[in-house]
Amino acid sequence: MTSNEIWFDCRHRGDGGPLVIVPHVDGTPLTALVDAYENAAGMRPAGDAYGGLIPEFFRFGPMQDHFLGVSTGAMGPKTPVLGCECGEWGCWPLMARITATADLVTWDAFEQPHRKTRDYVAFGPFQFDRHHYDDALQALSAVIDSAADDTSA
Repeated sequence: MTSNEIWFDCRHRGDGGPLVIVPHVDGTPLTALVDAYENAAGMRPAGDAYGGLIPEFFRFGPMQDHFLGVSTGAMGPKTPVLGCECGEWGCWPLMARITATADLVTWDAFEQPHRKTRDYVAFGPFQFDRHHYDDALQALSAVIDSAADDTSA
């Protein structure tokens, strides 16, 4: 089985606003992948509904733990991988089950918790080589740490 590639785009929202994290799968933003899926499935509302996660707006814990599915205790068994385009993850999240083994990290069982009837069975699963996934998380943490250093200076 071939694995998907992942990297985390992390940039300031607007002009110097908070950091926004958008996962990219195989070079495409997850926001675009889910928009295309929902539009093709005839789901409404759909399109431009999702945005990245903004750690400053919610205490996700370390992003390395979050994107390994570790920091989800208060959120249930699934992890928000996207939030609402408004910036609040709880408003319109895309949730996924994140399973990590020594060799793979899998994102599957996607859901939109505010629309329980939506069927995401054909969306994903995405499987990432664990070594490459850890490298992407390390790069994300470096960007977050650098941004924190910039704001505390």
